[in-house]
Amino acid sequence: MTEDLHKLDQLSSRDLLDAGQARPAKLAVIGFPVAHSLSPRMHQPALDEAGIDCRYIKLEVDPGCVSMAFDRMRALGFIGCNVTVPHKFEALAACDEIDPGAAEMGAVNTVRFDSDATRGFNTDGYGFEEAVKETLGLSLAGASVLIAGAGGGAGGAIAVHCARQGVARLILANRSLDKIEELASRIHREHGSVEIEARSLLDPGLTKLAVGADLLVNTSSLGLKETDPSPLPVECFAPHHAVYDTIYKPGTAFQKAAMAAGARVGIGKAMLLHQGAMAFRIWFPGSDPVAAMRRGLEGT
Repeated sequence: MTEDLHKLDQLSSRDLLDAGQARPAKLAVIGFPVAHSLSPRMHQPALDEAGIDCRYIKLEVDPGCVSMAFDRMRALGFIGCNVTVPHKFEALAACDEIDPGAAEMGAVNTVRFDSDATRGFNTDGYGFEEAVKETLGLSLAGASVLIAGAGGGAGGAIAVHCARQGVARLILANRSLDKIEELASRIHREHGSVEIEARSLLDPGLTKLAVGADLLVNTSSLGLKETDPSPLPVECFAPHHAVYDTIYKPGTAFQKAAMAAGARVGIGKAMLLHQGAMAFRIWFPGSDPVAAMRRGLEGT
């Protein structure tokens, strides 16, 4: 699907944005790049089933232009938007009010344009927890969790959500330590009972920590390209592991390494579904979009 991909300059008027369309665009996913996003495939069927007369589009927004995109969407009467990489931190700064959960996570992935304010939320943690339950049969409470790529918006949100749900141990791994040391300190202040460590993905001691964990999670961008390596070496995987890849494409190196070790594996489509459903309920309270969204994602 390419017909629903738009650029920021098309938000200058309804004539440009809705040319040739029977319904107005009032919801979007913003990112850079964003052409690969499956969000319209699940949100549009949910809108149609609920009888909501609008389109959900993809909107490519350059880094540094999120605030401008929000202003233009508000001016055109948008209901809200989803936010994907690399804009989750920039979106946080561009909102007038932040939900307490999103504030603790330090990132925004869902925005609602109310008459009095632009409000930011984060549904990544909820979507992750529901996906892990659905695909792996695992409860976060009491678990030991390693998150590879914890320095990104989704990784940080998942780490905070894990702490809030009572994991016993969190191992945050990232290429650059500076991005996760502040996160680790913040989680320790708010959730002192959680044992937490921050390690470089190149740390030779990471393998031992990984083998001792219950759940290994990839929240990095590694896997978006077919040539991408796994963020964790094969030695990190063991048969007892539950492994979740937030990349929603099957067959990544991370997934293959986990399967070769005999671990059970879940992939990102389930998280996409559940975080999207929660976002939909933020825009349309009382709605139940999961079944329509699940049908929309079938075959993608």
